[in-house]
Amino acid sequence: MFIDYAEIDLKAGDGGDGAVTFRREKYVPKGGPSGGNGGKGGDVIIEAHHNLSTLLDFRYKKHYTAKDGDAGANSLKDGKDGRDILINVPVGTIIKDAASGKILFDLDADNKRIVIAKGGKGGKGNSNFATPTNQAPRYAEPGRPGEVKKIIMELKLIADVGLVGFPNAGKSTLISKISAARPKIADYPFTTLEPVLGIVRYKDYQSFTVADIPGIIEGAHKGKGLGIKFLRHIERTRILLFIIEVTSENFQKEYDVLLNEIKTYSPALAKKTKIAALSKADLLPEADLKKIAKKEIKRADSPLLIFSSATNQGVSELLDYLWKALNKDC
Repeated sequence: MFIDYAEIDLKAGDGGDGAVTFRREKYVPKGGPSGGNGGKGGDVIIEAHHNLSTLLDFRYKKHYTAKDGDAGANSLKDGKDGRDILINVPVGTIIKDAASGKILFDLDADNKRIVIAKGGKGGKGNSNFATPTNQAPRYAEPGRPGEVKKIIMELKLIADVGLVGFPNAGKSTLISKISAARPKIADYPFTTLEPVLGIVRYKDYQSFTVADIPGIIEGAHKGKGLGIKFLRHIERTRILLFIIEVTSENFQKEYDVLLNEIKTYSPALAKKTKIAALSKADLLPEADLKKIAKKEIKRADSPLLIFSSATNQGVSELLDYLWKALNKDC
């Protein structure tokens, strides 16, 4: 199950208390203070890993607590530091403060890690407070509490190309054709219910990644349909590939509706390179396709590309164009 949102509670370990002890050795009847320092509380650490792809684990476990530091002991023995707790998340996870919604960290690289909640400092033992005028202090510092935080985690897929289109436009069929991804495909709207990430192997051992999200419908920014809640997964893409059915009565209108929904969601997302392509070319005769090929889509950054995932017609040309666009050669 793909889960891209989670809220969890974090508690770093408390620092251990400093000790109040005195030397009790043979022939030393009035030994000085010997209380050790308390250990530091454990930190809560979050680290990104490429082999994870969902926040599903956080649906079942929502509370994470690091270990407290041990108290100091006699003979100037310091307490042990509390053990840190390490939380692994997928690459592309954004950490937000639950109260303010402010972004705290963006774990956008493999093995990137952050200390999200710091453990409390250990208290000093009474040996630290001896002075010429107070050679036997009978007090020590208590350990300080560890940080407590409530955070939101949002997963944003990291891909080179993001697929945009209406439900049943052929996005899932395309990604299944050009990559090893196997999304559910059927002849009805909203077959894709969650984002899908595919790796495209391109020619001489080169590759790029493609992200497919549920289809967008007009009014998506007002909560209609499914696609708008998944648009965060194409925010990191370098290119948007708009896919429209070749049998559409008005290519420009469909493109404008899709672009408007994206622009309403994120003006920055709408400024990315936009490539327009018509799918299901196998549904029309060659003569009609030649006429369509002469048309253009306004506000797109490419000529009108036509392809069929069913027959592979134009798929290689589409991949070539995407590769060139990614390398800024087109």
